[in-house]
Amino acid sequence: MGIEVKNLTKEFNDKKVLNNISFKVEDGETLGVVGFSGSGKSTLLKIICGLLYPNSGEIITSKNADIAMTFQYSALFDFLTVFENIAFPLTERKEFRNKYTQKELKEIVAQKLKIVGLQGIENKYPSELSGGMQKRVGFARAIVTNPKIILYDEPTAGLDPVSSTLIENYIVELKKELNASCLVVTHQLSTIKRATDKTIMLYEGEIVFKGSTEELLRGTNPYTRQFVTASIKGPMQIKSL
Repeated sequence: MGIEVKNLTKEFNDKKVLNNISFKVEDGETLGVVGFSGSGKSTLLKIICGLLYPNSGEIITSKNADIAMTFQYSALFDFLTVFENIAFPLTERKEFRNKYTQKELKEIVAQKLKIVGLQGIENKYPSELSGGMQKRVGFARAIVTNPKIILYDEPTAGLDPVSSTLIENYIVELKKELNASCLVVTHQLSTIKRATDKTIMLYEGEIVFKGSTEELLRGTNPYTRQFVTASIKGPMQIKSL
């Protein structure tokens, strides 16, 4: 069934960061989440993966569906090797701890690295990798438990255009590999075009657009037109600091 968000509301100090939002993502589908900074995108991901609790509403997923999250800046442990970083969920999470032998862990990590095109780097440390390679190691760690839901927080932030394209291609491939439901928070139009099937736009904690990515890019919704054309004129206003 993928994932369903129903009537989700989140407040901080009496300010509604998310206001009664609802949407669905089916199995094997990728939803883009776009909007101004501060519109509630990252808060939404944190609620879905359990880092924050909503004030009201619910998150409905398939029974025992594992949820993985890839972070904006990889969030790898600098003091661990690539192997140790990727194996970390399998060695530290209660439900996986002691389930696999060291040989099996090595085979699983090698398989996940192959999926993201990084064979043979198990003994390297994050500091020895480029930013794009670190992102891909983060992807490998996220999928090591074969999750049915994958959350991406600004997956191409800080990358050059070619590296961004490579990351976008892997988002598509990982979805196919796992038949996962994916949410991608991004500001980058290339990521929306290449990697998403549907899109929602948040503004001041509310969904102001919900539809196909093609509708977002070609439609006449005033919010999406302002976003796509990067215009300072439109219904969305940047507030003064």
